[in-house]
Amino acid sequence: MNVLFTALTLVSLTAMLIFSPAEAFPTMIAGVRSAITLSLKLLAIYAVWLSALKMMQATGLDKKLSKLLRPVIRRLFKGESEDAYDNISVNLSANMLGMGGVATPAGIRAMTAMQDGSAKATHNMILLIVINATSIQLVPATVIALRASAGSADASDIFFPTLIATSVSTLSGIILCKVLSLKKDKPNDKKATLSLQLSQKKSDFCKYITQMRRAR
Repeated sequence: MNVLFTALTLVSLTAMLIFSPAEAFPTMIAGVRSAITLSLKLLAIYAVWLSALKMMQATGLDKKLSKLLRPVIRRLFKGESEDAYDNISVNLSANMLGMGGVATPAGIRAMTAMQDGSAKATHNMILLIVINATSIQLVPATVIALRASAGSADASDIFFPTLIATSVSTLSGIILCKVLSLKKDKPNDKKATLSLQLSQKKSDFCKYITQMRRAR
């Protein structure tokens, strides 16, 4: 990705120097000025939001939300260990509160705890990735910060639209994961049933041959 951005920058500068050399340096200076201004605005806004999130952590709100999610998590991620449930709860509650720094390590630990020893991801691991990608946002701090830095009159008016949109996307992702996992399991179940039937018939045949030999 760094190589791509570097290449795009070099191509843009070359084209600007060729077709409009008089505007090249003023444009670069204006771009740097805009980037610094945006960075300072985002720094101030993030400082406010991160302080609010730290207060949530200090008051134990994230842990209460984690406990509130535990019954739902047990239903969604069946057959996992308590350690996996703990980390999934922390991961999802942190994502909902916009605390990405807390959510990522917890998500990695949850993935490690859900491994079954094979090289493939389990249904529960895929489901956790989908829920993280479509995560319900109670506090869309990043988008609010960007809107505020762009001079929005009311940067937080996306709260309810974001909540509705992310709720729908998360619910849709969960339903699709469950439906596809059931379809994927059906062929495996049929194979297992067929294998069991063949094994039973083989066992019956062997018993029959043994009885015939004894009868002789």
